[in-house]
Amino acid sequence: MPKKIQKGNSTASIKLMNTGHFLLIVLSFWIVWMKNVAPAVGHAESRYNIYVTGLYAVMVFILNRTYNSYLVGYMSVGDMVYSQSLSCTLSVLAVYALTSLAWVRLYNPIPFLLLLASQILVNILYSNFITHVYFRVIPPKETLVIYHSKDELQRIREIEDNPKKFHISARIPDTEIDGTDPERLKKFDAIFAVGMEPGLRNTLIQYCVEQGIQGYFLPEAGDVILSGAQHIQSYSVPLLNVERKAAAPEFLAIKRVFDVLASLIGIVIASPFMLVTALAIRLYDKGPALYRQVRLTKDGKEFEILKFRSMRVDAEKDGVARLTTEHDDRITPVGKVIRAVRFDELPQLFNILKGDMSVVGPRPERPEIARQYAEEFPAFDLRLQVKAGLTGYAQVYGRYNTDPHDKLQMDLMYINKMGIMTDLMLIFGTLRILFIRESTSGVEDGHITASVAEENKGEE
Repeated sequence: MPKKIQKGNSTASIKLMNTGHFLLIVLSFWIVWMKNVAPAVGHAESRYNIYVTGLYAVMVFILNRTYNSYLVGYMSVGDMVYSQSLSCTLSVLAVYALTSLAWVRLYNPIPFLLLLASQILVNILYSNFITHVYFRVIPPKETLVIYHSKDELQRIREIEDNPKKFHISARIPDTEIDGTDPERLKKFDAIFAVGMEPGLRNTLIQYCVEQGIQGYFLPEAGDVILSGAQHIQSYSVPLLNVERKAAAPEFLAIKRVFDVLASLIGIVIASPFMLVTALAIRLYDKGPALYRQVRLTKDGKEFEILKFRSMRVDAEKDGVARLTTEHDDRITPVGKVIRAVRFDELPQLFNILKGDMSVVGPRPERPEIARQYAEEFPAFDLRLQVKAGLTGYAQVYGRYNTDPHDKLQMDLMYINKMGIMTDLMLIFGTLRILFIRESTSGVEDGHITASVAEENKGEE
């Protein structure tokens, strides 16, 4: 059997097993609901039970898609279990809350807790099983890495951490590809390309498509902008129209209403936690609980961001703006705790209420660091087309120490896809990363910014 057909059959089988797992999760909810809730409210024979189960199924499906819960081969077993279990938990909580409000009564939570426990066990067993099957039937891809400069290899260093998926058998500079016979590339199943000259990259893209080779290309700012360009059909030649992003007025109005409501609700719910956090900071070193810092938002407007202070009062006594490093001795013991649980970010709810920030948008940078990044990446200021946010693409899919060049690409992806559904997906995506340590890891010791060449910032 040809290699590609065999791989296609294996992939189809894995998708079928993923579907079976999803249906098993939904069935378990149906059983618990019918045995413990439906009889209690007198709806054992009602279509209401189908609606409730359907709502649960839709929520689990959407959350699984949002969290890439079935991305077998790319995600670790732990990440798959976490994503699948979070989808189940949020869906159960949502259905429990909605039905309790609808019937003005609280159901016995014990069956639902037992349901979640059994689902988590199923997720653990299934994720281990499907990952084992995947790597048994789909061997590692023989992979070629093509780069322009060795510094750029750092941007795809995570590929090295997944040898079962990608077996990197060669790394060559793009100068060795230019002008040579592309037939030498046929032996590879996948090609990663970073920092290539546009003409050569276009040739390589076409070759990958023609030969059925999986091509992975790190985008530049222009690529991301063009991906969201408007196709003009009024002329006999294809045109892509790019211009400064201007969101629809109705979207901006809905977004602002949501920001106000979300920040007000968040402030009310978080008030006890904010009070305890402020007291803990004050009692530790008698310093101020809040930390104020000038940041940039839409169109380069400056504002003072609010955060709970997690570092010593004299963290930047030398006047140099720094990012947090992996083992930063400026962080206080209290600061380590509040940063781990993200409580240091809670005061930004007031920034959102005031209108300086939005719930979703690019993270606001300090002016001095933004200027430095803009010198290295001239497109960096394009992030300022929209209001800064508490969470966004770079926060959900990147890490604190992700290179600013890659953060820029992710911020531009958000600007291209701005919309209500995108914002909701990123908000749900934020719930997934709340307890993932890697998303808050500092840059390497000795750096001042997150750039491959440089730096690091104060209370970022």
